[in-house]
Amino acid sequence: MRMPVRTVALHVFLAFQAAIAGPALAGTPFTLTSPALEEGGRLPADLKCSRDGGDGASPPLEWTGVPANTQGFALIMHHYPRDTVEGRDAPSQYWLLWNIPPETRAIPRGNPASLGQEGADKDGNFTGYTPPCSPGAAEHMYTITVFALNSAPDALPSHDSRSVDWTKMVEALKGKIVAESSLTFRN
Repeated sequence: MRMPVRTVALHVFLAFQAAIAGPALAGTPFTLTSPALEEGGRLPADLKCSRDGGDGASPPLEWTGVPANTQGFALIMHHYPRDTVEGRDAPSQYWLLWNIPPETRAIPRGNPASLGQEGADKDGNFTGYTPPCSPGAAEHMYTITVFALNSAPDALPSHDSRSVDWTKMVEALKGKIVAESSLTFRN
């Protein structure tokens, strides 16, 4: 049975669009994973804060399915404390990272190469990663999101800066996000 010319033309057009659009439309979704974390799982003991017996290193992260037009990446790790509401309140930030080179597909445990620039830690005292350190028996959900960007977030400095908090980071990413993927874990 022969397919109508219109149907063949539509299939050719869609295949062409998928080829030029890159992995995001070609069927490979942009996906963040970690060899140390499972979606919804618990933070491994060695990645906890020193008070809880860990070394406080950032988790290793990997991403695949990067859209073809990606010019760099940014990353945010956060959680919403008790009595805060997503969409109304700013969350607690644990890691703000931008200007990650476009060829990057992974950040090793502890980010030993210091990829990208880092914003304020959770308390705004330093720059860099803050390990989760939930009080007592409390359990919190933490989310790490990696963003594929179509251009550099020019509103952010080209160096580590305590002046960059969650609000400034999110504002600087507006209009630049091509794709995003998140991984959530408990501690």
